[in-house]
Amino acid sequence: MYQEDAELLFPERVVPHLKGVRSQEWDVLVESVSKQDPDSVEGLSFSLMMMRINGCMTCHAGSHRARLGCTACAQQTIRRYKGKDREIFQKFDKAKKDIKLYLEKKNKNKKK
Repeated sequence: MYQEDAELLFPERVVPHLKGVRSQEWDVLVESVSKQDPDSVEGLSFSLMMMRINGCMTCHAGSHRARLGCTACAQQTIRRYKGKDREIFQKFDKAKKDIKLYLEKKNKNKKK
């Protein structure tokens, strides 16, 4: 059966549903990203981080994750994440660096 909550990549609409899943610091990050435009560096970085943690690139229509839907999958993945919040924040910072680098390269190529 088709799951209406399943998408190909981590959808930004799920971000607010991640509040309350971990610590207060996590909630601050979730609230901050929720207020941003999805195309902002923070919005893109959060989505990239979640895609990496959740394994969104390997999700497909027949997978258990797709049957759960993106919201439940993301909540479950973050809730069950074994590392400390600090590690998640480091992953967010890494994703932010990767997004900034990508955007710099893209803008540089546009100018050529």
